Amino acid sequence: MPELPEVETVRRVIEPQIKGLVIKEVIINRPEIVAHPDAELFRESLKNQVIREITRRGKFLTIWLESGDRISLHFRMTGRLLFTPPDFEMETHTHMILRMNQGWELRFVDTRRFGRFWYFKAGEADTATGIESLGKEPFDRDFSAQYLADRLEKRKKPIKECLMDQKVIAGIGNIYSDEILFESRLNPSRPANTLSDRDWETLADHIPEQLTYFIEKNRITPEEYLAGKGTDYRNTPYLRVYGRAGKPCPACGKLLCRRVIGGRGSVYCPNCQK
Repeated sequence: MPELPEVETVRRVIEPQIKGLVIKEVIINRPEIVAHPDAELFRESLKNQVIREITRRGKFLTIWLESGDRISLHFRMTGRLLFTPPDFEMETHTHMILRMNQGWELRFVDTRRFGRFWYFKAGEADTATGIESLGKEPFDRDFSAQYLADRLEKRKKPIKECLMDQKVIAGIGNIYSDEILFESRLNPSRPANTLSDRDWETLADHIPEQLTYFIEKNRITPEEYLAGKGTDYRNTPYLRVYGRAGKPCPACGKLLCRRVIGGRGSVYCPNCQK
């Protein structure tokens, strides 16, 4: 599933290309990907709307229109957004196409079909996406050790699970929780209620630091992004522990271990993260 750095990368690549364009036609090949309202009303409501900007909240993107209406979307497991010329090869699992006034198309591709879209009129409350229940963004000015401790220090769950709780921190998933905990030298299975004040300070520093690092490593041109069909994320070679079980720890050389925590595979160094 794309996490905060990947979703932010999509926003940075796609927004400059579609800003100011007019949606002339909406083609929906899989009506079930429209969660609100129904697919036909979604399609009709977007005709001739002008795109103003794209914002990100956690793992959600919101396309804001000049009218004040908005489209929210979540990629879930395998969703991708591509901005293509009309003659670009159509991906097999292309479920939605927004055709723009200059001929190019914003296409949503999703192999697993779990991705979802929501459309809201100007001023309409969002009671459908779950965005309103998200916790703080890691880059919020008041994101702090005290904020983390207030919400997590009494929990007996592993700190790995706590970092992925979207109601506490928006945007962190399996990949970057491993990277953050390695950088913080905290074992992913350690109960949150055993962390010290210093541990919370360390996490509060490393969470935004690591996410910023991987956003920057993901930097890619629109041409490169399209050539890779939205899957060529440049930060993969910079992952230090995720997906590297059985390989030497980049810090101490001991073999990295894998453990299932909260149903998710976690990789860590048994020496550095005791």
